Amino acid sequence: MWLTFDNTLTRLRSIGSWEAVSYILLLFIAMPLKYIWGLPEAVRVVGMAHGFLWMAYIGFAVLGQLDYKWSWKTTAWLFVASLLPFGPFVAEAKLLRKVETT
Repeated sequence: MWLTFDNTLTRLRSIGSWEAVSYILLLFIAMPLKYIWGLPEAVRVVGMAHGFLWMAYIGFAVLGQLDYKWSWKTTAWLFVASLLPFGPFVAEAKLLRKVETT
């Protein structure tokens, strides 16, 4: 079964998953490679990917707020989730599933 990205919510969920994974890779793999083994290239590559995914996640959170008439509180919680490791996964489980049913 192929995933469809036909609405803002599915795009936000997908980007959120990738953003969370990139943040975890940045914190637990790329940064130790830089600071312990002196390989700054890992942070450069993973950090750039994470930055792009973070901006996309925030953009889709704002689009979700506009498309689905979410409150600013929901969008603010998505922003806070984007700043925490595993945050988008928690937002998916606690916030986006609840928003989808309403």
